[in-house]
Amino acid sequence: MPKIAVVIPCYKVTAHILGVLEAIGPDVSAIYIVDDNCPSESGLFVEMHSSDPRVCIIRRDSNGGVGAATISGYRKALSDNCDVIVKIDGDGQMDPRLLSRFVSPILNGHADYTKGNRFFNPADIRKMPAIRMFGNAVLSFMTKFSSGYWYSFDPTNGYTAIHAGLLNHLPLEQIAPRYFFESDMLFRLGTIRAVVLDIPMVAVYGDEMSHLRIGHVLPRFLLGHAKNFAKRIGYNYFLRDFSIASIELVLGLVLFGFGVTFGLWLWIDNAARGVITTSGTVMLAALPIILGLQLLLSFLGYDIASVPRRPIYPLLTVPES
Repeated sequence: MPKIAVVIPCYKVTAHILGVLEAIGPDVSAIYIVDDNCPSESGLFVEMHSSDPRVCIIRRDSNGGVGAATISGYRKALSDNCDVIVKIDGDGQMDPRLLSRFVSPILNGHADYTKGNRFFNPADIRKMPAIRMFGNAVLSFMTKFSSGYWYSFDPTNGYTAIHAGLLNHLPLEQIAPRYFFESDMLFRLGTIRAVVLDIPMVAVYGDEMSHLRIGHVLPRFLLGHAKNFAKRIGYNYFLRDFSIASIELVLGLVLFGFGVTFGLWLWIDNAARGVITTSGTVMLAALPIILGLQLLLSFLGYDIASVPRRPIYPLLTVPES
């Protein structure tokens, strides 16, 4: 029987964590509570008020963020030979009763990694705070570019599950430790062509406090996505493979860049001299822009069509002799 583990990073969640633990079903073999140097001592609180024998308390000496705490739980679950590791938050926004929805596609060989998506049902979207809905839409769009998972949405959703064997092929020490963790995980999974599946879910918004400050983290998210996009394009289209899409990207950028630069130079120069630009000269700038844009759109279509569809974990497994 597969050994299923749940990792719960904890930081100021003493008001909700016991309810989360009580809702975790008997199909889970181990529960790892990761106290991320919590000022309210979440680990001690659970230790004093929960008698669940599956609970294991992990205490971090310093606050590393949700990503660092989750990775601490991942490492412990790997050392305990768990098969599938589910990550949920301790603030009560994620219903543990949905856990089987996240685990089943992995056990059935349909996915390597599953994640929640709160945007499937329009009726549920209306319950989401407007600022979260707008921010999530923007972050989802950026994550599509940086990760290559064009059919995935709600990238910051922390309700996830992963096959434990797949973690051995990810550079856990390099994954972003704080709020960029979930987005960076998608990028890392994309580099090994793992199959990611969105799971419909409903988030519960109550009196929990969000520690995310949009103005503070947005520049980091933009920089992180830009770096990951550049790395993904380099890995997939020039280092590991070179295809017609690689040529379309290079030619498209060169032609589009030349057309825009040449057109601007002509416009500024002719305006300064009071000269009317001829139609032929305009076309000399417009044609490279049009051709470059067509090549870039063709590359984008190729990129969207190449989203991984075959789970990678079975191919990474070494048969027992």
